[in-house]
Amino acid sequence: MPIEIKELVIKVTVSEDRSANNRSAGNGEQSARRKKGGAKERNDLVAECVEQVLQILQSKNER
Repeated sequence: MPIEIKELVIKVTVSEDRSANNRSAGNGEQSARRKKGGAKERNDLVAECVEQVLQILQSKNER
């Protein structure tokens, strides 16, 4: 007998490594590069999550 899931709750907490922030605080240029890289990585992660959620929703609608 199949199980029907009526509600799916996903909670995510994203935090930066504080030790990495402390090491780069002395060098402004490195810190700026990390922030840019961090933003790109974050955007990539969000895009991947959205894609996976859309795939799940699509497969749910196909059933």
